[in-house]
Amino acid sequence: MTAGLAARPVPRAAVTAATDRLLLCGVVAGPLFIVAATAHALLRPGFDVVHHPLSLLSTGGLGWIQIATFVVSGLLFLACAVGLRRVLRGSRGGTWGPWLIGVFAVLVVAGGVFVADPALGFPPGTPPGRPAEFSWHGILHAIAPVAAFAALSAAGLVFARRAAVLGQGGWAVVSVTVAVAVQALGMWSNVTWNFIPLGAAVVLGFGWASAQAARIRAGS
Repeated sequence: MTAGLAARPVPRAAVTAATDRLLLCGVVAGPLFIVAATAHALLRPGFDVVHHPLSLLSTGGLGWIQIATFVVSGLLFLACAVGLRRVLRGSRGGTWGPWLIGVFAVLVVAGGVFVADPALGFPPGTPPGRPAEFSWHGILHAIAPVAAFAALSAAGLVFARRAAVLGQGGWAVVSVTVAVAVQALGMWSNVTWNFIPLGAAVVLGFGWASAQAARIRAGS
């Protein structure tokens, strides 16, 4: 591989129809998750966006909606990771970028498969505070988003480096900012137990991942 090849964007003409559809899955995945989770959070009786994390939407009688949101969005991002690998193979960021998006995608699916334990008074009738005991699936669910955001932040740094090499300084700054912000916002929620920052991290992180897929799909 030459340095020139590594520094060139992938021509749009090099993206086959099948690969284009895989990348389109990633473009759709972020907005789908954000819109579906936000609507569910605002309309679900008893759910408080300040005091309840989105994960708790997976519990109770309507929990299947959020479970489906996790699983479908994660599978769409996983398809996107395959598309990214096809397009970027042999170019800057072509190994770790797609792999990290793939890890992120699997962990989003895991967030749906391994359901959170009821807590913090949700669903209505649940005692306030944390559960007295955590189930095995509740523990795995608690691990999944932390690991998912770590993979997403790492992917942001990989694609930031790619953008910088390609002379796309603005997108490099955006990618680094999002990578740092999702970690800071997640820690903010963990410290304050105010889950608005965590929601903002979801919007930024999932939105960035879809925007990155759109940029690669367009040949950037």
